[in-house]
Amino acid sequence: MTPIDRPFPAWRARRMRRDDFSRRLMRENVLTANDLIYPVFVLDGQNREQAVESMPGVKRQSLDLLLRTAEEAVSLGVPALALFPVIEDGKSLDGAEAYNPDGLVPRVVRALKREFPQLGIITDGALDPYTTHGQDGVIDENGYVINDVTTEVLVRQALCHAAAGVDVVAPSDMMDGRIGAMRQALEAEGHIHVRIMSYAAKYASCFYGPFRDAVGSSANLGRADKKTYQMDPANSDEALQEVAADLAEGADMVMVKPGMPYLDVIRRVKDQFSVPTFAYQVSGEYAMLQAAILNGWLDRDKSIMESLLAFKRAGADGILTYYALDAARLIKAGNH
Repeated sequence: MTPIDRPFPAWRARRMRRDDFSRRLMRENVLTANDLIYPVFVLDGQNREQAVESMPGVKRQSLDLLLRTAEEAVSLGVPALALFPVIEDGKSLDGAEAYNPDGLVPRVVRALKREFPQLGIITDGALDPYTTHGQDGVIDENGYVINDVTTEVLVRQALCHAAAGVDVVAPSDMMDGRIGAMRQALEAEGHIHVRIMSYAAKYASCFYGPFRDAVGSSANLGRADKKTYQMDPANSDEALQEVAADLAEGADMVMVKPGMPYLDVIRRVKDQFSVPTFAYQVSGEYAMLQAAILNGWLDRDKSIMESLLAFKRAGADGILTYYALDAARLIKAGNH
């Protein structure tokens, strides 16, 4: 952008800030319900609801209750839900339950698409909810996640979800080459309309802790970490390489995760590639804000909306956030 010579008092910046109407006229970014994706945790059973202690206000729900949540999302104009399963039975070393056609996720997908065909449904592509060790893939005798073997399982998982009618598969595993393998398999099976939202730049972050509590993988993971496949938080150039690779392999959308600590990465990705770019306001970010809100240290509505607007300003086209319904209500009421 070419700088303009606008010396004071020819240009008074506060002139345009003086009134509400002129502030609105020059507003560069606007948050709408169309920008929001609501991550939800689903349980097996009937009429079950469990609070996630480390995420005040977030609950695990059985399908019958989740249908009510989905109905509210539709009524508020939220375009999509992202499903995360709580697997209580069937965990194994190889995570085979991930591609069980009668498993929890395929059943939930079928029900949601039957009841709300207009609602986008996104499923997670990773094995950590299904493994006894809490890693996102199949491990060797030393606990190292085996890339290509894991990719084979992830492809079976993606095909299982596609057969159930999912709209978007979202691989969050960070295995090399998994996007290309999934895209080829989906095409070969005729699932040409299933979109891939790649967790392209997913960092080995401490901000995932409450999420792991929510899906029940925290205890399984124990003291282990995921640094051999998730990205080093110190790196930014590497994120562009990961995004470029996933796009070349067939990703329709890319995601940066976590969100607010990585706004610079979101901006770089959007500027470099100009593709649909998403961000995840992860569980730790939510938990921090909620703690401050519940203690009266931050204004609830203002802090929610400002935090989400930051993603839009950084270049995100959409945001996965546990505040999706709250934000949509505020937008609908005009209180933002």
